[in-house]
Amino acid sequence: MIKGMITVEEKLLQLYRLQKIDSKVDEIKILQGELPIEVEDLKDEIAGLEKRIRNLKGQIEEHNTYINNNKTKISEAEGLIERYSKQLEDVKNNREFTALTKEMEMQKLEIDLANKRIRDTKREIESRQKYLTESEKKHEGRKNDLKIKQDELTVIIADTAKEKEALEATSKEEQKKVEARLLQAYLRIRKTYRNGLAVVSVDRDACGGCFGKIPPQRQLELKQRKKLILCEHCGRILIDGDIEHTPAL
Repeated sequence: MIKGMITVEEKLLQLYRLQKIDSKVDEIKILQGELPIEVEDLKDEIAGLEKRIRNLKGQIEEHNTYINNNKTKISEAEGLIERYSKQLEDVKNNREFTALTKEMEMQKLEIDLANKRIRDTKREIESRQKYLTESEKKHEGRKNDLKIKQDELTVIIADTAKEKEALEATSKEEQKKVEARLLQAYLRIRKTYRNGLAVVSVDRDACGGCFGKIPPQRQLELKQRKKLILCEHCGRILIDGDIEHTPAL
């Protein structure tokens, strides 16, 4: 039959069958549970920890370089003090003596300052090293958690992969049969709700999606299957419960 010339009832059947297929795919995704999200979250956390570990190691390396630079300054200052001490033995006047003495005092101050910098930096390294050890331990734990989750997900995917692949292929084929405008509406509604239900039947006078009350007149129109009717509460496409017993097109 030419697309566009099929009846409303047939359009409803197409949507109903497409919904049944997509709902089975959704069931498989539910079977996988939150594992895919947990795996991605763990990957993100591990990446964050690895960046933190790299930064901490870089900081510790910089601190060690800073300590070595200050040790070099101490060594240079000590060398100058030794040289000035020898020069004091040969001074010829008070002005030379005072100048050399001041230089020695300056170098001693440089040594004291360098030693203080070294002590402070060592404390900083100790703090960073403690944080690094904690981060590495946490990183190792998260890697183990990731492996467990990935193994669980691999088993589930392996058990359901063929069925899911077949259902998704069938869904694509069924989508080709649905009028473009209706298909867009169907897909839009599916994305709106977490359970993916876009086509629902009326059960006990209520919408099968949101459980909003459906007036008797609307229910009568649904049974006639002459026009598409949306739930006035949630916007889902409504069908009467007997449609599933309608023969295939």
